[in-house]
Amino acid sequence: MRQRNDDPYALRYRNALCVRAHSLLIAAAPDTRPTRHMLADAARWPALIWPAIVLSFTLLLLGIVIGDVIATRNPEALAVFVPAELGYTGVSLDHLVSSPEARAEFLKHESSPTGMKALFGSFLFMHNTRIGMLSLATGMLGAIPTVLLQLYNGIMLGAFASIFLRDPWPISFFAWILPHGIPEMSAIALCAAAGLLLGRAVVAPGNLGVRAALAGVINPAIALAGLSLPLFAVAAIIEGFIRQSALGNTPRLVIAAGGLGLVAFVLIKLHRAAERSDVDTSWLHMLTTPVRSESRDTD
Repeated sequence: MRQRNDDPYALRYRNALCVRAHSLLIAAAPDTRPTRHMLADAARWPALIWPAIVLSFTLLLLGIVIGDVIATRNPEALAVFVPAELGYTGVSLDHLVSSPEARAEFLKHESSPTGMKALFGSFLFMHNTRIGMLSLATGMLGAIPTVLLQLYNGIMLGAFASIFLRDPWPISFFAWILPHGIPEMSAIALCAAAGLLLGRAVVAPGNLGVRAALAGVINPAIALAGLSLPLFAVAAIIEGFIRQSALGNTPRLVIAAGGLGLVAFVLIKLHRAAERSDVDTSWLHMLTTPVRSESRDTD
């Protein structure tokens, strides 16, 4: 038809037929089902969330080991690893390292006024939640900042713990840090796991593309971040009202065991939600469905 310079309209029509035939016979047809059905069929939640959770806790534990080893061998590194906003200067940190009496004084059980406890707990909730949301949001950058943040959280904790692990029986330190540390660090780890999911979708989206891959991990990421909020709240209450109290070591360790049970309960609830996939993200259907223009059939 091109060689004979036939009717241009007939030529355009046949070109359109060729394009449609190519799309039907060769190109992969997009999955236009709602996103939650894609989740249910293509990638079950447990296969998504548990590797991310395990990796997040592994990064945290690895950071704790690194921070403890470096700070034990080089106490001067404490001033670098422990941020100044926590209220510790290099001089006080050196004093804690060198003086068992200073460590005992630091861990002494004293009660504070209720107003100060409430104010401190509110500050901690906002501070820890901001760290968790930062770990989640930076997952969009290929999860590299999320990995670094999680490692840094562990390094900071391990470096600070190295001060008190110098004692032959650091039970007072464990009673000081575990009641609020278990729910707090678990909540941060859940947020980091959500960030790792987003990073995986960005770095390795597969054949569906980045947009569809991100839509496929929105459900588990929302669930991880949502379940971290009550853990942040519990950690803030414990750190504000329990840590700054006259309770002895035994009640504090019992509370720490309760916090560990709470974390286990949250993970069980998360696993059950993963099996149901009942968080509605059908509103993402418009993001994963290509826009198609209507065409008239031509006889």
